[in-house]
Amino acid sequence: MSDDATRPTAQVTLLGRHYVFACNPGEERKLERAARYLDRAMQGIHSQNNLLASENVALMAALNIAHELLEIQDARRDEEQQLGQLSERLERAMAGAAPGNRTPAE
Repeated sequence: MSDDATRPTAQVTLLGRHYVFACNPGEERKLERAARYLDRAMQGIHSQNNLLASENVALMAALNIAHELLEIQDARRDEEQQLGQLSERLERAMAGAAPGNRTPAE
């Protein structure tokens, strides 16, 4: 494992302030992308109330992003459950249509 002195870094800007973060090799673009997303969220909150301290803006943005993530995870879980139910229905329908399952009247 490499120490922080040899790890790649990425400079990001959040609410007009520059920060340098160490990250895993090859992850610089992902860190920068995440920082841009966070900065947009922080800018939106700051524009609504520019009296908030930067720390409060960051916390509100983090809570909003966590809420978005949880909503997406819930929706995905619901969709997976619906797909599972559809798959079960399809399997039952296919089993009922198998050649050995036909009645003599067919």
